[in-house]
Amino acid sequence: MDQDVVIVGDWGTSRLRLWLRQGKSVIHRRDGPGVSALTDTPEKTFLDLVGDWREANPSGAILCGMVGSSIGWTLAPYAPCPADPAAIAERTIRLEADGLPVTLVPGLSCVNPLGGPDVMRGEETQVFGALSLNPALQTGRHLLVLPGTHNKWTVVEDGKVTGFVTAPVGETFALLKKHSTLAAGGGSQADGSAEGFALGLSRIAEHGAARLTHLMFETRARQLLDGMSPADAMGYLSGLLIGADVAAARDWFGPMHAVTVIGAGALSDLYVQALAKIEVGASVVDGDSAVLAGLSAISRSQRK
Repeated sequence: MDQDVVIVGDWGTSRLRLWLRQGKSVIHRRDGPGVSALTDTPEKTFLDLVGDWREANPSGAILCGMVGSSIGWTLAPYAPCPADPAAIAERTIRLEADGLPVTLVPGLSCVNPLGGPDVMRGEETQVFGALSLNPALQTGRHLLVLPGTHNKWTVVEDGKVTGFVTAPVGETFALLKKHSTLAAGGGSQADGSAEGFALGLSRIAEHGAARLTHLMFETRARQLLDGMSPADAMGYLSGLLIGADVAAARDWFGPMHAVTVIGAGALSDLYVQALAKIEVGASVVDGDSAVLAGLSAISRSQRK
């Protein structure tokens, strides 16, 4: 890799992560608001955040995520699956901000395993980053999951994303925690406990993902009748949702020997536990490392 100074970033709906890099080294990191929380234009926000970094004479910037959506800076249309970094590089959008070249990475679209349309923005960069960090994933068929607000279960075959399916597990949990009667009595303010989470996983293992909605009301009933604490109740609800998500993924993907989990520590650990419950091994790739490696892979493809 060359030693050019570049600005790279993942600009999602809820947050912005920016890095100033020289070659493989990170010189600085800076966080900012997601595209849904901007009080100014994306261009102005970006330039304000990287203002002092311009002194390092960066050759340009490359950004992935919702910044390339219809609510972002400029629309970068989705690339259809199957896709690899070269296919993504071909569809990048290039613009200029106060003389600084800026590249926006498109997301991916597919017909998911259920026969419906599906999309992702930003996760594709993390997937290609994981493949770059672990070359063993570039050969054969593999399943990767990116937990978050909208989980992405992603199939990679010989280095290409061939399909994926989205499950809004994080969003569902947040809505139930804040607005539902399941969290009444203080649960909306409690962090989920490990004990409650383990019980949720066990109930899904016992009754299956199809019983999710029936099991969910136990979050309330167990507080009323069994004295379950708010923390245990929220852990239980989380265990049900994540356990059902993992069980459903196994149903459509088929036998799983190992899954690569991409993301932050705490949430990734919950998915590792849920996979272990159904006797599936898991390896974890740090989300920030995956973004950096993925943007580098896309940049290399642009130069070929």
